[in-house]
Amino acid sequence: MGIEDYGGGQGPEPDVLVVTTNDVSGYRVQEVLGEVFGLTVRSRHLGSQIGAGLKSMVGGELKGLTKTLVQTRNQAMERLVEQARARGANGVLMFRFDVTEAADVGTEVCAYGTAVVLARE
Repeated sequence: MGIEDYGGGQGPEPDVLVVTTNDVSGYRVQEVLGEVFGLTVRSRHLGSQIGAGLKSMVGGELKGLTKTLVQTRNQAMERLVEQARARGANGVLMFRFDVTEAADVGTEVCAYGTAVVLARE
């Protein structure tokens, strides 16, 4: 597996800019549209559970679980961007992830932030 299997984020010129900061250099917030989020819950399949159990005995990275978590985070972020776009936003400020166990059957990943309309200064 290459590095592309373990990354995420946006392409070079997104229509909805997602940042972890309060503001964006060169832009001003024209309108605040409110909180947006993208949520997904993924269960682990039996094969990855067995592999993770065996790997944990010798140590090291659980690559299958890492790849699944990256895919899950990317899906949550895509849903956040879809929601922001649907509300008329071209930016999301204060972007964050929240990850929790969901009733011992999977992992819940929530991507959230504040949808805004940005204008160039």
